[in-house]
Amino acid sequence: MAEVDPKEPINEQAVVNMYNAMRAELNQIYSKITELEMDASEHSLVINAIQPLDQSRRCYRMIGGVLVERTVKEVLPAVQRNKEGIEEVIARLNEAAVKKKKEIADFEDKYKIRIRKADSEVKDDSSKKEGSSQGLLGKAFVDHSCRLAGNEPGIVSDPF
Repeated sequence: MAEVDPKEPINEQAVVNMYNAMRAELNQIYSKITELEMDASEHSLVINAIQPLDQSRRCYRMIGGVLVERTVKEVLPAVQRNKEGIEEVIARLNEAAVKKKKEIADFEDKYKIRIRKADSEVKDDSSKKEGSSQGLLGKAFVDHSCRLAGNEPGIVSDPF
């Protein structure tokens, strides 16, 4: 009797559920990376703002929801350490995202999963193609109508 791997899906719906869960996990990783990149950017702004200041100058820092008074000399190294820690976590999350993408690709290959575009996306793509063929005429009309309206070319004032 063959042993069944408990992680192996039983039917098609289970495969779909597992696939969706894997994609959701990848999206969560990307969301966390984005959030941490914003935090690292904020830390960089703070570091750049307080670095040129006198080391003995008063500085306020939020720690766990409490605003504490310190000096630039005390705060600057702590903020730099926090930024370095955030960057390390971002690097680990990027590695996890690469692994998860590979896992998803392997899962897609194993179960022959193909992503189909929704009907609305297909219609959007075809309308973009049509719009791109009319792009020059549309631009010429906008520029001409703006000049007639007395505005600078490229600034649209409702021509209709």
